[in-house]
Amino acid sequence: MPSESASRTSALPADRYLNREVSWLDFNSRVLELAEDDSLPLLERVKFLAIFASNLDEFYMVRIAGLKRRQSTGLTVRSPDGLTIREQLERVTARTRELVQRHSDVFNKDVLPRLEATGIRIVHWEDLEDDAMRRLRDYFRDQVFPVLTPLAVDPAHPFPYISGLSLNLAVSVHDPDTNAPRFARLKVPNNVPRFVPVASPDDTVIFLPLEDLIAAHLPQLFPGLDVLDHHFFRVTRNADVEVEEDRDEDLLQALERELARRRFGPAVRLEVAEPMDPRILDVLISELEVSPADVVHVPGLLDLASLMALYDLDRPELKDEPFVPTTHPRLSEGETPKSVFATLREGDVLVHHPYHSFATSVQRFIEQAAADPDVLAIKQTLYRTSGDSPIVSALIEAAQAGKQVVVLVEIKARFDEEANISWARSLERAGCHVVYGLVGLKTHCKTALVVRREQGVIRRYCHIGTGNYNPKTARIYEDLGILTADPRVGADLTDLFNVLTGYSRQTNYRTLMVAPHSIRNGLVEKIRREARHAGEGRPSGIRIKANSIVDERVIDALYEASQAGVPVELFVRGICALRPGVPGLSETIRVRSIVGRFLEHSRVISFLNGGEPEWWIGSADLMHRNLDRRVEVLLRVCDESARTQLEESLSPAMAPGVRCWELRSDGQWDRLEGRDYQAELTRRIHELAG
Repeated sequence: MPSESASRTSALPADRYLNREVSWLDFNSRVLELAEDDSLPLLERVKFLAIFASNLDEFYMVRIAGLKRRQSTGLTVRSPDGLTIREQLERVTARTRELVQRHSDVFNKDVLPRLEATGIRIVHWEDLEDDAMRRLRDYFRDQVFPVLTPLAVDPAHPFPYISGLSLNLAVSVHDPDTNAPRFARLKVPNNVPRFVPVASPDDTVIFLPLEDLIAAHLPQLFPGLDVLDHHFFRVTRNADVEVEEDRDEDLLQALERELARRRFGPAVRLEVAEPMDPRILDVLISELEVSPADVVHVPGLLDLASLMALYDLDRPELKDEPFVPTTHPRLSEGETPKSVFATLREGDVLVHHPYHSFATSVQRFIEQAAADPDVLAIKQTLYRTSGDSPIVSALIEAAQAGKQVVVLVEIKARFDEEANISWARSLERAGCHVVYGLVGLKTHCKTALVVRREQGVIRRYCHIGTGNYNPKTARIYEDLGILTADPRVGADLTDLFNVLTGYSRQTNYRTLMVAPHSIRNGLVEKIRREARHAGEGRPSGIRIKANSIVDERVIDALYEASQAGVPVELFVRGICALRPGVPGLSETIRVRSIVGRFLEHSRVISFLNGGEPEWWIGSADLMHRNLDRRVEVLLRVCDESARTQLEESLSPAMAPGVRCWELRSDGQWDRLEGRDYQAELTRRIHELAG
């Protein structure tokens, strides 16, 4: 007999999912729309151009690389929306080409002329005056020429390795002695500024792209030969690291080996600046072993992610007004300052970054714990942190002061592996107990536990958040965190750290849902509970804020809840595989996305629960990787003040008249104009802080 769950699923339409890869590209399109928005300050538009390019690089390095890897193994598994791997790659290629064209158009035809009108110019070599050329020749001779290495390609010199995301010149030269054409590759160094400042007699800021400077001096690199032409190109490689973990192998050594291999991953994209000689393109396609479908023709400059260098210019009139976070009112140090611990004994504190300062909340919590003689132990997870992390410094000081410090460093955090290995070794040298989590799982939860002796009694203080312990990203990522002295949460975190550091097999907790054991099943059951409430005439409703909603079991449960009449509001920044507003399937579901000054990053889930609302926050997105292959934590928020704060911060995002994008049942996103949700939240939180 089929299970009840299988029966439910079979009753749902086969075309109920949107493709996750296309949905991600739709998200990046929303980023691009901000770059196209001429109502934004000009350098903010430049910033979004750079973010779009950087996002697309990572998409190819990970998602497209993964599809190509599966294709090469001959896997025939279709995506949940029914597409083969080939069909997905074809859709992604077509959509990417459209987006790249828009990206280039807004930069070349709109943003560049506007920059020039404000006194910021990006020029070519032939545009320069003689004096500027003379000074740049000296700069090239002294600063650039010594680090360049032209690599010949001929029978004695095989085609060189092209590193991922490097900018390169393909150079054609002629040897007058042999009357033979030659081909060479020249890498644009990434340790020299991409945009070279050009002295100007007035207040105009002029930059020359480094590759233009190099191209103008190619004869110096090939003396005795005639330089015929040159073309710019860029390669993206598979950068996903797969560590075959073994309990008997040192994970650090295994990961370091895989990171070395990452450099030599297969090429998944070839970007070429238009126009390119077809013969040179054929050579690159052949030698890099890519297909013509992997070639992206780019009008103008390659690698617009480097435009962040322009955003750093001191031109405040071309940017948003400076943002200054406020200290949470409960943590404000007045005339009689008290410790974070004393504050938490009076009740929980919900901090909302970047509106609330990370430095005066979470960072202060860890720093005070490190300095407090009554603190016996600090236990913390670290997934990503900053290069000069005050959190890591505090943990090191705590260990040196004799406290028990346990740090779970997730060294498999993608693209932060090398930094995390370095932090792990620094912590170990200071005497911290460093562990690397569970075999086969990434530890993605954001948790900290402080154990303190107070008048002979042990008391535990906790932080559970949605974002990383990173003071730099906490200024631009929107995240939430609970600081609490609730004994139940303290007991749960103690049990969780015993799972992470020892051999405990615990899966049930008092106030937590923990992946991979209980989050998916727990959420599906709570969603079904809302459907029962609706069917029995009791208050029901579901709100979910997440980066991505992809998991099919959760989506199907939301469809079933909608069929039962449950109002469902989804606030999704990135990928959404659910189709809202489909008659008979999802008529009560609304999906919104807000992309703005701050990166919406927090995960919040609420259930009306028959009139007894539940609120949960944590680290888990509703994706397979989060629910199956990571240690994630969702915390039930019990403090009434914190629940009110969550309601007041989340409700305005779904209110009428807010600037946002809404998802249609056909997968298209409609942009709606209106009030700036993030600006309104900033004003309200600052007013509450006094």
